[in-house]
Amino acid sequence: MASAQRPCDPRIVLVTGSTTGIGRAVAMRLAITGRTVIAHGRDLDRTTKAAAEMAALTGGHVEAAHGDVSDPAAVSAMAREIHQRHGRLDGLVVNAGIHAAGLLGMTRGDTVRDLFEVNAMGATHTLQATVRLLRRGTSPSAVLVSSIAGRQGAPGQAVYSATKAAILGLAKAAAKELGPAGIRVNAVAPGYIQTGMLATLDDDARAATVAATPLGRLGTADDVAAVTAFLLSSDACFITGQVIGVDGGLVL
Repeated sequence: MASAQRPCDPRIVLVTGSTTGIGRAVAMRLAITGRTVIAHGRDLDRTTKAAAEMAALTGGHVEAAHGDVSDPAAVSAMAREIHQRHGRLDGLVVNAGIHAAGLLGMTRGDTVRDLFEVNAMGATHTLQATVRLLRRGTSPSAVLVSSIAGRQGAPGQAVYSATKAAILGLAKAAAKELGPAGIRVNAVAPGYIQTGMLATLDDDARAATVAATPLGRLGTADDVAAVTAFLLSSDACFITGQVIGVDGGLVL
């Protein structure tokens, strides 16, 4: 993937939850464009290994940062480390999240807690801890990763949907609050994307999902990465407070 003609974009972007799946695809795409990418994961060794792999594959500069996004102290420590390294952030992708399904009345209390602490509270902790770094950035922009479930809900996904809807509310409110400082905030709402989160989807459910999707296929992590990279770029300089569906037409 590395190229001698790789463009140079000197901006610094943090991508949370970027050791696998959508986050990794976003980090890879950004690294190819010449951005300095700070890849994030819970575990330092795993994240350091993933960052080195992405740097080798893209020819870009990929650093590692770690911390549990559900722990505000850990997120603040990560922000301080980024400040010491770079003094600013020009872009932020809030992607770290977990998934769990369960019917109302049958979902364990610890599952409810974990979903809210990682998805909703984790996104809030991350944005709060990094907003000062974004204020120091050049044309700063943040993209929060929600889900189709956060836009329209789904049976057996009530708690997960609630956490992803919270991210949409956070993105819209932050766009209004931070716009006067020149910080753009948008959200992407992926549909059914071929990542580890779809591992429980059996063949019949997969076929039904494809049949219900106007574009006739499941999405890929690269589909989401492309939209995210656009929203971070200067091409989207007058776009803020928007929710962009990357779902093949499932929500129309």
